[in-house]
Amino acid sequence: MRTTDKRKNCVPGLLHYEACPTRDFTGDCTGAYKWLITAIYFWRTNFFVKSKQAAKAGTYAAEHSLNKHQVERYSRHLLLNSFGLTAQEKLCSSSVLIVGCGGLGSPAALYLAACGVGTLGLMDHDSVDASNLHRQVIHTEERVGTSKAQSGRKACEALNSLIKIRVHEEALSANIALSIIGQYDMVLDCSDNAPTRYLISDACVVTGKPLVSAAAVGTDGQLTVYNYGEDGPCYRCLFPKPPAPENCSRCSDAGVLGVVPGIMGALQALEAIKIASGKGDVLNKRMLVFDALSGKFMTVKLRSKRAGCAACGEHPTLSMSSLPEFDYKAFTGQEAQDGPPVPLQLIPSSERLLPRDAKTILDQALKDSGAIEPIVLDVRPRIQYQLMHLPHAVNIPIEELENRMPEVKELLSNRSGSSPLLVICRRGNASQLAVQQLRMAGYIDAVDIIGGMTQWSRDVDSSMPIL
Repeated sequence: MRTTDKRKNCVPGLLHYEACPTRDFTGDCTGAYKWLITAIYFWRTNFFVKSKQAAKAGTYAAEHSLNKHQVERYSRHLLLNSFGLTAQEKLCSSSVLIVGCGGLGSPAALYLAACGVGTLGLMDHDSVDASNLHRQVIHTEERVGTSKAQSGRKACEALNSLIKIRVHEEALSANIALSIIGQYDMVLDCSDNAPTRYLISDACVVTGKPLVSAAAVGTDGQLTVYNYGEDGPCYRCLFPKPPAPENCSRCSDAGVLGVVPGIMGALQALEAIKIASGKGDVLNKRMLVFDALSGKFMTVKLRSKRAGCAACGEHPTLSMSSLPEFDYKAFTGQEAQDGPPVPLQLIPSSERLLPRDAKTILDQALKDSGAIEPIVLDVRPRIQYQLMHLPHAVNIPIEELENRMPEVKELLSNRSGSSPLLVICRRGNASQLAVQQLRMAGYIDAVDIIGGMTQWSRDVDSSMPIL
């Protein structure tokens, strides 16, 4: 190599180098110091990468960091005037962590993998269930029962072998959040519970990472970007106090139309691409609200940072040292998990029966009277009762039980023998609350069926579907 500007010798940034196999590499420069200066110049200008690429091509020169396979794969991005080469290079060098490989995380992961994010982190401690498949499109029937994170990895690798994928098969907790989130440029919150949402937001604030957050329940969805820009709020700015557990709806309880999290997850991927590439107007200080049944999107303006916020305010109490010790379960009053609620023990064991024991009582009633008497009270919502219920069970949703006690009295007046009043729900929690109400109203023979219809299906009748 030699310089075309001998007056400047080898000063970095002021010289143009051209190939010259017959001359010394440093031209007129001598000494180890000038060798070092020249090497630094080549490193800073990415000279060797560009030269290597041009040499491999043989008949063309290219001044970018993408290889042949990347150019071909992402060509429709590269041809786009509003996106282009620089944006794609930034995207290919970015890293994104997705917390939750479910309804939101599935489309987000697939689109980020397809679009060429450099490193994709997939975090989920749960396993694939058949009930996931109507919305969690990253998984398959063959992978039911396997790790969601590993299932997501297989799908993304099959889609794009050019990207790096890291798998985290553990639940995000306060003691590991900072170390994991610190490895990535940004985070997508695809979780479905309050403790995890607060933890992710706090960790992103402490580590200085943007957070793309979405939610989808029923037929509605919402999306925003937290901790972005100088005055962008965090999750705590909007919700300094957590909502009451009974006001938090989850897909496993309230249900969800499968395509809704698909739409919101794809929009999360879009916001991540905009942040990584530096293109477009990021959804900061705004929340996008989606109503699937009306087909309408609405944007709501959000506040700036809250001065008294414990995470990002003027005098934050959460830091690198304090966050790992923060008790998010106690703060929110909820478990940090997206699945079914934890089984509760609200009443004494003497007021509860295993499904098999309840089945014995029903069989004995049939044997004694020739017909099963109306001694089963089903306190689930009407729609769940319509899907399946025990023979001759009477449906009074728990929300209506207090006002419909006269109906219970009438049902029990027709009962023969001393059979107890069996109370059942979906999983065995609401039925305990119902037993408490019934006993307070004087029906002291009311007993709960442990585990509800879910456990009945597992222990008594496997032909019954599990919701």
